[in-house]
Amino acid sequence: MLHVCSLSRLSETVEKTGAKSLVTLINAEMPVPTPPSISAERHLNLSFNDIPAPVKGLTPPGESHVEQLLAFVRAWDRTSPLVIHCWAGISRSTAGAYVTACALNPEADEYTMAATLRRHSPSATPNPRIVAMADRILNRDGRMIDAIRGIGRGANAFEGAPFEMPIFD
Repeated sequence: MLHVCSLSRLSETVEKTGAKSLVTLINAEMPVPTPPSISAERHLNLSFNDIPAPVKGLTPPGESHVEQLLAFVRAWDRTSPLVIHCWAGISRSTAGAYVTACALNPEADEYTMAATLRRHSPSATPNPRIVAMADRILNRDGRMIDAIRGIGRGANAFEGAPFEMPIFD
């Protein structure tokens, strides 16, 4: 199972779920130590700002970030949970969860997966730049982008509640 949370709920989520794999999507100036229950090689830490387009002085999500995420989740054996987190658990991490679901299920409907994301996280507002790059890399012909636009902006929240994102098989 795939779990999504904020940085403040990371330790609790890893402990509660028994996760053995972790993806950190957070600003470079925010170091996140690997929890003791996760081996260093199963912690992917990608550093970039939560922005939809380049802004001077900030690091936008890049194609190499998305490619590293895809390689990591494709290597996940799914015998134990994976946690994806960002600062607030609303934008970068929900984009990462959606991209993961699409990558691991190449035949699954993008709109169904987006609706599932919304159902499990009312505050989810996936970073559109991450989704757009993944859409191109995964050859989804704009369907991932359209599906995320279709669910719209999530409910206002300071921090997203931790949630499980089903991985369709």
